[in-house]
Amino acid sequence: MSPLKIVAILLIVGGIVGLIYGGFTYTKTTHDAKIGPLEFSVKDKERVNVPIWAGVAAIVVGGALLLTRRGA
Repeated sequence: MSPLKIVAILLIVGGIVGLIYGGFTYTKTTHDAKIGPLEFSVKDKERVNVPIWAGVAAIVVGGALLLTRRGA
């Protein structure tokens, strides 16, 4: 399988996942404190929204890459 087809499939899958979930969440540690034997940390959850147009665009570009033929 050529690298171009792999990229196309990844774009399609990524676009579908972006449309289904609408974004992703990650945890970020913002503050750490150590006082003697005690350790404190503050963790914030951040959410990154994936726009609908980005998911659709990834699917369209991936489909176009799958359908195009490279001349040898």
